[in-house]
Amino acid sequence: MTRLSVYGTALAIFIAASAMTLASILVPHWVSMDVPVRGSDKVYSQHLGLHHYCNSALPDSPCRHFPDTAKDCRPQDGDFCSIWRTSGFLMSFATIAELATLVCFVITIGGGKVKREYGWKVLSALLLTVALAQLAAMALVSFLFDNDEYFSVPGWRLDTSWILCTVSGSMALLLVGGLSLSAFWFPPEDDGYNFLADPIEP
Repeated sequence: MTRLSVYGTALAIFIAASAMTLASILVPHWVSMDVPVRGSDKVYSQHLGLHHYCNSALPDSPCRHFPDTAKDCRPQDGDFCSIWRTSGFLMSFATIAELATLVCFVITIGGGKVKREYGWKVLSALLLTVALAQLAAMALVSFLFDNDEYFSVPGWRLDTSWILCTVSGSMALLLVGGLSLSAFWFPPEDDGYNFLADPIEP
């Protein structure tokens, strides 16, 4: 049976993973490129996020919405924009699932022995949903990076936000395994009550 200490440790790890998820969404560094300027020490950088494109060579408006239907979604590009937007949707869905998981953690930890005994099943299902959504988003961006003409110019690389998403999804998946193993590995939790011997019986 999963104990209070196990849930507490899992919650701390989950909060760290959730912070990585938020960072991967807010920081537009999923795919990046650095372009050195000839005859100068300057280096201009381009960064693609799930919802923004940033270019340090454009000082007036370095960031804009991405993908833009007029600028980025051309017929010859195939399904680039659809797949990219699907990745953004999956990460938003993962965030909602993480919020539900956090509520479930609070209810399970504060709900007493009975909820701790069976709460790992609901938590595992929610964590699995989070992990699958994030790893699917990561895989879609990786697929575009490897196969789409948008990244055919040498110099593009998978960047920090993609790594954070991968690590966060992997941590959620490991938590599923950890909670499941602890539920079967640990003996039942001591409820703090001791039965007294019946004074009538000899």
